[in-house]
Amino acid sequence: MPDERLSFKEMCARFEVTPRTLRYYEYIELLKPEKEGRSRFYLARDVARMKLILRGRRWGFGLEEIRQWLLIYDQQGNAAQMEEWVRLADRQLNTLKEEQQQLLRTIEELQEVRDQVATSLADGGEGG
Repeated sequence: MPDERLSFKEMCARFEVTPRTLRYYEYIELLKPEKEGRSRFYLARDVARMKLILRGRRWGFGLEEIRQWLLIYDQQGNAAQMEEWVRLADRQLNTLKEEQQQLLRTIEELQEVRDQVATSLADGGEGG
């Protein structure tokens, strides 16, 4: 909705973020609401940016990384932003895949030790 205007409270509710989080995103210039007196209003651009910010956080990107990526659109346009997005996504995918492999190794190790202890207990031993 291009004409949509959300208040500070509505923005927090829509995205399930705390007022502190929303104020911080403004402070680090991820969002730039319109200000009328002490009130803040978020337009469609801010809503779209908030979706991108939260998605980026969920995927493991840092706030400064997200801020820099959003700046590319303002300074260089959509094509440059999308090129940078592909680069960032490739890097993050590699990081997540490495973490996934480490997690699988940890699960296997824990399962093995757990099974050894359970077997020892079943055999009447004291484990360990």
